[in-house]
Amino acid sequence: MITKQDKNAVRKKRHARVRAKLSGTSARPRLNVFRSNKHIYAQLIDDTKGVTLVSASTLDKELSLESTGNIEAAQKVGELVAKRAVEKGISSVVFDRGGYLYHGRIQALADAARENGLQF
Repeated sequence: MITKQDKNAVRKKRHARVRAKLSGTSARPRLNVFRSNKHIYAQLIDDTKGVTLVSASTLDKELSLESTGNIEAAQKVGELVAKRAVEKGISSVVFDRGGYLYHGRIQALADAARENGLQF
């Protein structure tokens, strides 16, 4: 008998496996990405202290995007999170794709963050 699991439950299992192996420190925080159908969110997290250092999302007013669920919006969020991180003196991070495939919006955000000064 084949049981059907929803995509998000499978993603959460994959994310738990990845999170067991990586964590962020104050010297090298974790760049966590969450995407929904409408928006994409990115945070730099120090797991030793349990603190979010920098965050950016398509909900930020300064981005003023017309559509928020596409690759262009993900690139803008990647640029914004990288600029905010560089302002705080953070240049090296650990990338946590959140259980999502490294493709599409996740890849666009990561590439934009790399181009704007983050190393991972």
